[in-house]
Amino acid sequence: MHISIPEQAQDIIKKTQQAGFEIYIVGGGVRDILMGRIVKDWDFTTNATPEQIQAIFLDSFYDNAFGTVGIPAKDSDLKPFEITTFRTEFGYSDARRPDRVEWGETLKEDLARRDFTINAIALEVTRTHPLLTNIIDPFKGQKDLKDNLIRAVGDANERFSEDALRMMRAIRIASQVGFAIEEKTLEAIKQNSTLINKIAKERIKDELFKILSSPNPYDGILLLKASSLLGHILPEFEKTFGVDQVSPQRHHIYDVGTHLLMSLKNCKSLDPITRFAALIHDIGKPQTYKKLDNGVITFYNHEMVGAAITKRIADRLKFSNKEKEKLIKLVRWHQFTVSETQTDTAIKRFIRNVGVENLSDIIALRIADRLGSGSRETSWRTEEFKQRLIDVQKQPFSIKDLKVGGNDIMKTFDLKPGPKVGKILNQLFERVEEKKIPNEREILIEEARKLV
Repeated sequence: MHISIPEQAQDIIKKTQQAGFEIYIVGGGVRDILMGRIVKDWDFTTNATPEQIQAIFLDSFYDNAFGTVGIPAKDSDLKPFEITTFRTEFGYSDARRPDRVEWGETLKEDLARRDFTINAIALEVTRTHPLLTNIIDPFKGQKDLKDNLIRAVGDANERFSEDALRMMRAIRIASQVGFAIEEKTLEAIKQNSTLINKIAKERIKDELFKILSSPNPYDGILLLKASSLLGHILPEFEKTFGVDQVSPQRHHIYDVGTHLLMSLKNCKSLDPITRFAALIHDIGKPQTYKKLDNGVITFYNHEMVGAAITKRIADRLKFSNKEKEKLIKLVRWHQFTVSETQTDTAIKRFIRNVGVENLSDIIALRIADRLGSGSRETSWRTEEFKQRLIDVQKQPFSIKDLKVGGNDIMKTFDLKPGPKVGKILNQLFERVEEKKIPNEREILIEEARKLV
């Protein structure tokens, strides 16, 4: 077959072959080539040792025990090229990394250690023509690509006991490319699901974010649930299923867990944090459930309880402080009031609580919440609220937005720095915010004269 290979990748292949070594394109890049997708990850495998590879490529780097040499990419759109020596692996006491690695002798034994058949295909670039390749597919990965299946190489139980993160990777790839997981492979994930607890939480979070960022996040979460992984990763979420919401005076048509899944399915934001918020925004409902004598179900303060649970989840999964702060805000304030009777001050307070930078995300969450409840996407009140969010931001939000500052007050009234200056500015801001006076310099100075 003919493929388009970046010039630098061609150079890597050519120089390795000229040095007398075998080299093949492998991994997810091959899968993407065969699916007609854009390739940004170009990985190679070779019978050359890391030392021999580095002797060929003087700008390469090698800082691991697994035989992978990196070469910086000249094209900023590409990730660094990685060349890995044929290898076999022994012992996986931490269910993540091999205890011992030995350099292998053949391509097939190297492909046999890989995770899924669709990732165990190699391309051999011929020496005579840099664009002509031979496909090497000992585990029938091309057939699984054609059938849209993710199947473990060899014994699935062995593959997952070697590296438990492969279980989440199977689901992540399925979410990204829209594939199903082969029956025996999915059953092996169920049987080995407890091994995910041995994996570093940062790695779990990374895979979870990739699932949420994929074109099919709803399907990915369903697979996590069906595979029993979700109960280990998000036990709090599992508790939401079976918690009834259908009652008089309520608009919900699903239990809490199903509603959260449907909210994620209808979340139009591409941001993984916002999508995660859609998935867990009602995580506090099981703890606040109450059924009144008249049959009405309530969840008073569930957003506050949910924010506390969200913080624990974010801490456990090692979110960055910025990611955690945003997620907590979205969950804490998702239950905001949309009413034509709200004052500008109330809307300003809402913006301060959520953060200007998160307004579009919390609106996206609001819409996902409505759709996930069986309601229409939006209402006239929501549209009016969105416009008021824009209009209110044109008004002063704090003392720093006043057309006069502390220096103006001190210079005009011959005051020294101190609490009195701050008090005057606070009083001026209150009058402006209450629309008693406009935010104009001359008028503010005259108003300040009354306060000195």
